[in-house]
Amino acid sequence: MELTKQFIKTKQPCADGFRWFLRHHQEGSNYQDLLDALVNAGRVNDACWLLDQFGPTNESLTVDHISASAIVFAGSLQVRGNIDVDSIVHVGRRIRSGGSITVGEALVSGDDIRCEGHIRSQGKLVSGGGLKAGWGIEASESITVKSDLQAAWDVRCGVRLSLGGQASVGRDVLVEGSVECGKSLVAGGRLVAVDNVHASGGISAGAEIDCGGHLEAGWGIKAGGAIQARGAIRSGESLSTFETIRAGAGYGVFAGLNVQMEAWESSARVCAMEKPNGLMSGWWAGARDV
Repeated sequence: MELTKQFIKTKQPCADGFRWFLRHHQEGSNYQDLLDALVNAGRVNDACWLLDQFGPTNESLTVDHISASAIVFAGSLQVRGNIDVDSIVHVGRRIRSGGSITVGEALVSGDDIRCEGHIRSQGKLVSGGGLKAGWGIEASESITVKSDLQAAWDVRCGVRLSLGGQASVGRDVLVEGSVECGKSLVAGGRLVAVDNVHASGGISAGAEIDCGGHLEAGWGIKAGGAIQARGAIRSGESLSTFETIRAGAGYGVFAGLNVQMEAWESSARVCAMEKPNGLMSGWWAGARDV
């Protein structure tokens, strides 16, 4: 794709960025060549803006490993080993890594991100498709995934975890903000969030669930440890734990919100060591045995 000054001007670029383009590429430039030139000139944010405006290409780049200050690529990126970037990785389509991905500021992909090792971003992490790591996933800011998230180890998020699909995590899910999941959320260990947790499907944790706001699932909520929230606990179907269920002061515990009352005994059972205070709906079944 050739980008002319008239074409770029239609996107209303900032004055400083457009002046730079006129000084260095008066006659126009190939799309990817211009992205590379902007990155090499230290104008990484301008390169990201350009990619957002003109979108992805079908180009593919395959390399053994990447160690760079920044990467802005309009196509797909295939790396046999590690990706180690000081600031930003912004890719128009998918990212594949046979090693680990470490990014100093932001990791953004228009499609899937798949990594055999660990994924770590010191800023935000955005996937326009799915996100899969053979080890763990960590971001100091928000994690936003359009589709499914899979990680064999922990998922740690410094702000908000937002998923359009389901989450399957081998160990803990630790979030310093809220959790929004478009389908079901399954964690092999703890689920801990400072703010609200909402899943349109079910929520399952191998250990405790600790929610700093409201805890809500369209289906059931199940945990190996205690289930507690500072706000209300709302489950579309059953609530089950080997330990206790505790909502915040002044809030209730609700099970079977998506089940007719005559089906509560089979589909809206509430199982815990003791009957929760403020149990407003659902069938109290006593201690959980399996």
